[in-house]
Amino acid sequence: MTQPSLVTKDLTIRFGGHVAVNQVNCEFRPGELTVIVGPNGAGKTTFFNLISGQLAASSGKVVKDGVEITKMSPSTRARHGIGRAFQLTNLFPQLSVLENIRLAVQAHSGDGWRLFKPVSSYKELAAKAERYLEATKLTDVALLPASALPHGDQRKLEVALLMAMEPDIYMFDEPTAGMSLDHTPDVLELIAEIKHDKSKTVLLVEHKMDVVRALADRIIVLHNGELLADGAPDEVMSSQIVRDVYLGKSGEAAA
Repeated sequence: MTQPSLVTKDLTIRFGGHVAVNQVNCEFRPGELTVIVGPNGAGKTTFFNLISGQLAASSGKVVKDGVEITKMSPSTRARHGIGRAFQLTNLFPQLSVLENIRLAVQAHSGDGWRLFKPVSSYKELAAKAERYLEATKLTDVALLPASALPHGDQRKLEVALLMAMEPDIYMFDEPTAGMSLDHTPDVLELIAEIKHDKSKTVLLVEHKMDVVRALADRIIVLHNGELLADGAPDEVMSSQIVRDVYLGKSGEAAA
């Protein structure tokens, strides 16, 4: 079996007397897309925040490729290959879509301090930016300011910025929330393409069961901050306690 790229060991966070995530032990592997589901207040986004560093754990560990990253800042974790999407909206709202992507490519390359050199000085970086622009189907809006994009295209730009950072681990928190039916397939297709790269690990928080069924290799169910179920989609979805208590009698997850 492939060695895990990411491990949480007894991961816990307390807010006063409330335990939001309680001793969660999980292993995530390259080439696997894991969907994390559960009702409101289950601890899904909090668990994500502990992995990406937006919150500091009260106890337990986060380990990436055998290296403990529990005490590292979000930016340091990003340099270690942890990529969190949908917290990157419009890094530079008044710059064009292409310029936003180019700056992300330059930052990853280590040329972030030279951001305002002419793009002609960075032909290779510019070519990379163009590839991410094409991959996310944003070529037609490349010259528009990021702030002028409709919501769906902003989501695609966020994916492009994340791809430009070339992480090993992709984390998506409800990527289709607030999107129109027209734009949803584009973002899901992007995530599916990332999933096909067997060197990448993908974590996805989602409550739309059609999305879960389309993408999941594995489902984790959280409830009151604790791990309730972990397994193959059919196995988890057929679990009576999961269906009755956490996914609802109809099989639809709580929002």
